Amino acid sequence: MTNHFGQKIRELREQQNLLLRQVAPLLEMDTPQLSKIERGQRAVKKEIIPQLATILHADESELSTLWLADQLMNTIGNEKHAEKALKLVSNNIKTKK
Repeated sequence: MTNHFGQKIRELREQQNLLLRQVAPLLEMDTPQLSKIERGQRAVKKEIIPQLATILHADESELSTLWLADQLMNTIGNEKHAEKALKLVSNNIKTKK
């Protein structure tokens, strides 16, 4: 499981000298759950990103980007044609803007 999102969350939490047991209740989860998210052993719902950004004084856009990148990598990273497919999607996104 790719884990740029979890690594960033841990980094931000540690920079602010916050313990897992301090942050987890603010997200309405238990400490082991948050620990697993940070280690990439548990997926996180997109809906908690704004809460995390507020709690950790982080850029919500950056966290969302890392979350989405992890989702994409975990979904298609082992596919033979992943890179070509991503280029096609990227071109489609550019044309829609």
